[in-house]
Amino acid sequence: MERKPYYITTAITYTSGKPHIGNTYEIILTDAIARFKRNQGYDVRFQTGTDEHGQKIEEKAAAAGVTPKQFVDGVAAQIRGIWDLMNISYDKFIRTTDADHEKQIQKIFQKLYEQGDIYKSTYEGMYCTPCESFWTPSQLKDGKCPDCGREVKPAKEEAYFFRMSKYADRLLQYYDEHPDFILPVSRKNEMVNNFLKPGLQDLCVSRTSFTWGIPVSFDPRHVVYVWLDALSNYITGLGYDADGNSDPLFAKYWPADVHVIGKDIIRFHTIYWPIFLMALGLPLPKQVFGHPWLLMDGNKMSKSRGNVIYADELVQVFGVDAVRYFVLSEMPFDNDGNITWELINDCVNADLANTYGNLVSRTAAMARQYFGGELFDRGAAEPVDAELKGMAAALYGKVADKMDAFKISDALGEIFSFLRRCNKYIDETAPWQLAKDPEKRDRLATVLYNLAEGVVIASSLLQPFMPDAAAKALRTFSSPQRAYADLGKFGLLASGTKVEDCGHLFRRQNYKDVEAQYAAMHPDHAEEKPAKADAKAEKKGHPAPAYPEAISIDDFAKVRMQVGEVVASERVKKSEKLLKNTVKIGQETRTVVSGIAKFYTPEEMVGKKVIVVTNLKPAKLCGIVSEGMILCVEDAAGNLSLLSPEKEMESGSGIY
Repeated sequence: MERKPYYITTAITYTSGKPHIGNTYEIILTDAIARFKRNQGYDVRFQTGTDEHGQKIEEKAAAAGVTPKQFVDGVAAQIRGIWDLMNISYDKFIRTTDADHEKQIQKIFQKLYEQGDIYKSTYEGMYCTPCESFWTPSQLKDGKCPDCGREVKPAKEEAYFFRMSKYADRLLQYYDEHPDFILPVSRKNEMVNNFLKPGLQDLCVSRTSFTWGIPVSFDPRHVVYVWLDALSNYITGLGYDADGNSDPLFAKYWPADVHVIGKDIIRFHTIYWPIFLMALGLPLPKQVFGHPWLLMDGNKMSKSRGNVIYADELVQVFGVDAVRYFVLSEMPFDNDGNITWELINDCVNADLANTYGNLVSRTAAMARQYFGGELFDRGAAEPVDAELKGMAAALYGKVADKMDAFKISDALGEIFSFLRRCNKYIDETAPWQLAKDPEKRDRLATVLYNLAEGVVIASSLLQPFMPDAAAKALRTFSSPQRAYADLGKFGLLASGTKVEDCGHLFRRQNYKDVEAQYAAMHPDHAEEKPAKADAKAEKKGHPAPAYPEAISIDDFAKVRMQVGEVVASERVKKSEKLLKNTVKIGQETRTVVSGIAKFYTPEEMVGKKVIVVTNLKPAKLCGIVSEGMILCVEDAAGNLSLLSPEKEMESGSGIY
């Protein structure tokens, strides 16, 4: 039977510099979806690549003393190297400097011009070079770029414009007819209310103030502006030809099933790109998924802030699959995720070394010890087996439902819930006790067989997320990756299957060892700690961290702080640092995760009045959604103390 095509893409990465782990998250996310779809039997086409034109590149190349092409060649190779390091299974890596792409962009531009969708005029406005965007004064935020917050400069130049307003009503109608076109839905509401309903302005699609771009074929003083160039990669990478002579790949895979992009470029992919396609007479992509950001200790990663983490450094310490697992498991569907070196270490120790790795190694070790490394289903079933088998049989369906909704973290959560159930099954059946009674040998064999079967089912489902670790676990039980169509069946391992000694899947690390490895990678900053972006105030000779610029009372008023009473508290199993607190705030009760476990026990927390920031966006920490922040004070030695009202105050009271 012919496989159904499935076309998935990432945004193409801008070649201004090395991508950090927040950028790398997107390619790992998309790879997991692509691998899962392949395992389901789809004919997957997975495209990624690099965006290589623009004024910013021209300026960076000049500063480096090289040509723009030499500059982007180096950065594109670095990006591709990181993608390969992270075991990304892309089918096409496109560069916007590819000759076939550039030729098609010229054809597309001319076609749109000849049919009247592009016209020449003059643009005058405020220009942000990093974002490559023009803004009117009313669109600026505090006089700066509304997207990145950087300085803008007045600019005036002749340019070609695309008639966006011509297609606005048609796009709104498409939104109404395809309610799942934009995910999450909150992103769609933003596009409608902030951009479409107020009225679309015509879009500048050429520039004359720099030369590093694709020349307009009929007016070579102009180069094609970034969005028409970059967005069209999704069709040029399939061999689209504006003259009507497209490659068969285009007919096979277009329209795309999903564009996976960051939430910061949702406007370009759900307004500009669909309108370009409408003008070209092409079908629109089926879905655009705007994923949230991966924050560093609660802040957006930025080289200027110095709070950047790179994937290749994390891999040196934790390994490829551990890094893949962390970013996929900790990123919520709609809200931003959080990353620090310490959070990764806690997650690896708890989930990967303990829950998954320990299950595999214990099961294999007992099979070798009690049965010479062979597995047998003796049919000696007991009632406790039914729950394990039922959970195993239902697992694929649950995971597939989550993956279809792009809730990747939740999909992994289902698998690890099952792995934890397998570990509980060991405690319930106590194989070491069964081994003491010769009459229970069949029962012992059946228990170990059930555990191995559970590992094979879970590892087959984990392959898209952790390809190498899952393959190693499957080799341990001499099993190929199981077809997803067979995952609802329990008991497919043949009796007599050999158990191999494949070593440990993951290793536990003390966080001090992680700090030592970080210091070895950064010998010029050996005193820095990797857990947080900012150094401790005056700690070990470091200067106090630079605070943000002065804010107005209106800015301060945006932060809502209230008195809360901790009514319950417990340690987070995945972390040595975190407490999960249940906090009563007036008539409302919230879960707030706090990194204070080294300074307060759960018993000490219960009954305390604390100050809570209550209008922060929810964040996911070690799999728990935290709905606020408990405020603490920290001294130069790194000691923490809770902030509490001086006098007895009711919970819910506001801080002014």
